[in-house]
Amino acid sequence: MKIQSQQLLNDLKKITDENLEFAEILLHESDAKLNFRASEKSWSILDCLEHLNLYGKFYLPEIDERIRKSNTKSKDIFISGILGNYFAESMLPKEKLNIMKTFKSMNPMGSNLDRSVIKEFISQQKQIKTFLSDANKIDLNKVKTSISISKLIKLKLGDTFRFVIYHNWRHIEQAKRI
Repeated sequence: MKIQSQQLLNDLKKITDENLEFAEILLHESDAKLNFRASEKSWSILDCLEHLNLYGKFYLPEIDERIRKSNTKSKDIFISGILGNYFAESMLPKEKLNIMKTFKSMNPMGSNLDRSVIKEFISQQKQIKTFLSDANKIDLNKVKTSISISKLIKLKLGDTFRFVIYHNWRHIEQAKRI
């Protein structure tokens, strides 16, 4: 994938704004609706958001540190890496979602969740918006971040943003279906 860096950041900000708007609406829903599960093995709305919060606890500090330590200058064009593009594209919401097995450490099933999950998700989305704004000043191609499954694999910051934000979008769409 090849795209204007500014266009990519704008597109990702738009998705984040929509995710944030949905989460703010959820604050007004009943506890029963937020905790409803269609079956024993399916996730509730709060499970979906907690899953995203767990990933955010890894990725947000990682992104923040890489942006702060960067001494690169922004480039007009972002060119996705092969692995980064694969990971990001696999997270995009689809009409018929392919079910993916989540890592046990990222699975919220069995947790006792309340509205604080929504508030944390909202806070994380606001952080992402700040990071997207800060990223205007650096090279999305040269700045690299570790990924949650291995510190040895690094992705371009642009791909990391795509992965995290598409992953958020995917599970927001799941929460909407619940």
